[in-house]
Amino acid sequence: MSATEVNPYAPPKANVADTVPDEVAIEPAGRGARFGAAMIDGLLMVLIIYVPALVFVGFDSFLAAGAGGMTDLFFGTFGLVALGGLIVWGAINFVTVKRNSQTVGKLLVGIKVVRSDGSHASLGRIFWLRNIVNAIPSVIPIVGNIYVLVDHLCIFAESRQCLHDKIADTIVIKA
Repeated sequence: MSATEVNPYAPPKANVADTVPDEVAIEPAGRGARFGAAMIDGLLMVLIIYVPALVFVGFDSFLAAGAGGMTDLFFGTFGLVALGGLIVWGAINFVTVKRNSQTVGKLLVGIKVVRSDGSHASLGRIFWLRNIVNAIPSVIPIVGNIYVLVDHLCIFAESRQCLHDKIADTIVIKA
């Protein structure tokens, strides 16, 4: 068989090209917006978890429980009310992150988390890679403090990606 003849037993040929997503305007979120969203999320966490626990138990009882040891504090009334608040706070974040890839703070500020190519970031990617994997080094004494500092200082890079964004292959954009 010569090179010019068509081989009837050859697999079919097809022209395959990578698809290019439509150009979507991806504008990175500003550093101030990200900071504001983090502050709102932190304030919301305090309001949902700790304030009800302090109101329910009372500040004097809280101090007395703390003086009685960590067991009294965590497994007493304060700890149970705080656990209830943690469950509520977690449910709120679960719903908002699953729906829009936004926490309440990000929603109020008008930013959201997406994959670095602009596609939707899954709840698993946000929860496991941006939060849990990123939290592991932070619990190591001394090294964890340095890691958290470097993670947050990376926001000043040109890409505006913190280490947790790079780990999860995500970016925060204007919604």
